[in-house]
Amino acid sequence: MEKKALKYGGFIALGLILYFLLVRLFGMHENPWLRLLNGLIVAFGIYKIIKDVKAENGARFNYFDGFKAGIVAGFVATLLFTLFMGIYIFHIDTAFAEKIMAMGLGSHTSEPGILLFIILIEGFASAVVLSLLFMQKFKPSWNIS
Repeated sequence: MEKKALKYGGFIALGLILYFLLVRLFGMHENPWLRLLNGLIVAFGIYKIIKDVKAENGARFNYFDGFKAGIVAGFVATLLFTLFMGIYIFHIDTAFAEKIMAMGLGSHTSEPGILLFIILIEGFASAVVLSLLFMQKFKPSWNIS
């Protein structure tokens, strides 16, 4: 299951990176509202891994298996995407972080590391919340027939 979670986490991160580069290509990467699609990409990936783990485990599937798969995939995706953004912010477009932080944080800080920390925390929180959310659909039922 860990290999599968790493694979899905890589695919989620790849989707996030490709989406960012596509938006960057059109010069819209500074629009904070377009970040909402990041959530859909992560949600789709976590949904797919939990569904895949449930199909693979069949009757042996339990809540912890699905939750763990979603969490690990989401955390891997978050770490990879944060690494990519760190390279982008510090080496490719150094003015990007300042522009984004000026929009969201005002003039409180100008340290680009804060932006990476925010991306990391948002990603981890999204992984936990989405895994919990989707497990409500996939968890085994204890209802009496």
